[in-house]
Amino acid sequence: MELKKIIIAILTLICLAISPQLKAQQTIVKASIDSTSILIGEQTFFHLEVVTNKGETVQLPTLVDTLTAGVGILGASQPVTKDIGNNRIQVKQDYLVTSFDSALYIIPGLKVVAGSDTILSNNVVLKVSTYQVESDDFYDIKDTLKPPFVLSDYYFIIYGILGTLLLFCIVMYILQKRKKAEPILSFKKKEPDLPPHIKAIMHLDEIKSEKLWQQGKMKEYHTEITDVLRKYIEDRFGINALEMTSEEIVQQSYKLSEADSARDSLKYILQLADFVKFAKYNPLPEENEMSLMNSYLFVNQTKKEEKPVIENEDNELNLKAEEQKIK
Repeated sequence: MELKKIIIAILTLICLAISPQLKAQQTIVKASIDSTSILIGEQTFFHLEVVTNKGETVQLPTLVDTLTAGVGILGASQPVTKDIGNNRIQVKQDYLVTSFDSALYIIPGLKVVAGSDTILSNNVVLKVSTYQVESDDFYDIKDTLKPPFVLSDYYFIIYGILGTLLLFCIVMYILQKRKKAEPILSFKKKEPDLPPHIKAIMHLDEIKSEKLWQQGKMKEYHTEITDVLRKYIEDRFGINALEMTSEEIVQQSYKLSEADSARDSLKYILQLADFVKFAKYNPLPEENEMSLMNSYLFVNQTKKEEKPVIENEDNELNLKAEEQKIK
């Protein structure tokens, strides 16, 4: 019986000794940091983790903008509660922190309330280092750099010189005109536009004087002749002959009564030119001469006869003479 009492007494003492420790281990608070060493301005995460029994109300510390003096809080996540089994839960919250002063910071334990107990977390150390500046190499002061050449910086000089030259030329021009007693500004009257047949005859005369076919330039010779006729037909009859084929021009000529007598001449000229340009036909000298002669003939036979102005002047003179006689 005495041995049994002794054993019971020993067990009672052991339970009394370890009961505070069991009570203290019911809630565990742990603080940690991702990186214990950062540079000024860098960021890292500070974690606060609480493990306690289910049903316990956990109150985490309210941290606004400072974790400790010199270590600021940039943001905080919402607390996350997780069931870890064995009737235990885990409550975790993360803080994004940084520092702008180089020093060794000891973040003191944070107070967490779990049920009726207040538990303090462990301390965390954070080292904040500054950037290393290379100071071994020294350099002399550099010379003043010349600005690069930019053309736009000299525009005012260029325009000034050009303006001065222009003004000088204008002054010299005026002085020369006054010296010769001539008007400073002379306006020429616009010459009246020549009739289509006159312009065509002038161009045919130029072709005749060039003597292209005599130089072996058959294609150029017949091309110039047909171009003159196409332009004449366009100006004389209002037909877009410059954009038509030879066959289309001949077909259009059937609608023109003025061209009845000269249609064969036009057809001969256009067909011969097509043979030379597209079939590389080498016409005889007589054919070259005939093409130019037929061109003159076509223009003269289809030209528009205009009433001479002199008749109107003679009529006016006659009327004035009759008036004098009556007086």
